[in-house]
Amino acid sequence: MPTEQLREVRICFIGDSFVNGTGDPECLGWTGRICVNANKKGYDITYYNLGIRRDTSTDIANRWLQEVSLRLPKEYDGRVVFSFGLNDTTAENGKTRVDFTKSMENARSILSEAKQLYPVLMVGPAPYAHQEDNERRQRTTDLSKQFALVCHELNVPYLDVFPILEQSSIWIDEARANDGAHPRAGGYAEFAEIVQNWQGWLNWFSNPIGIDR
Repeated sequence: MPTEQLREVRICFIGDSFVNGTGDPECLGWTGRICVNANKKGYDITYYNLGIRRDTSTDIANRWLQEVSLRLPKEYDGRVVFSFGLNDTTAENGKTRVDFTKSMENARSILSEAKQLYPVLMVGPAPYAHQEDNERRQRTTDLSKQFALVCHELNVPYLDVFPILEQSSIWIDEARANDGAHPRAGGYAEFAEIVQNWQGWLNWFSNPIGIDR
């Protein structure tokens, strides 16, 4: 594919510590890796990592629009990838940090507004390494399934990475050996491989002169 046909693409990744790539000694995470791969294929990617550790869907609902607007001027081909949810399911003081219903409301609000402004993708929450915490595992699994339904209703492509990474010895073993939550380079490389082979991501780059908004 001739390089001269390809437009500059600016992508904001909004989310939590997994978006940030926390724990990766190469400081790339999965988001940096998929952008490196896209650049190697000839695409001109400007990459903005807007992942914040411990951010919940409520935190992201409060900040995403201002942060994205500053980075994606209307004259450029700007796109947004959201990935959040695991922090919503954290139990603190006898309750989850974000109520299940509120998580759904946040996701619907964020995605409904974002898709009116930019091409949008959503990647679901990744699994927590402590699989013996069955209650949290179930909460996160249920949340991811509901996110998938919201995305389907809004016509936003959704990738449920939870069941894939949950079976990944690299993701789980690295996280357990690190801080109990975040993997090292190998785990993020595996995450990146899943995303960059996802049809939702591939469709973004199937047309070298842009995409329909």
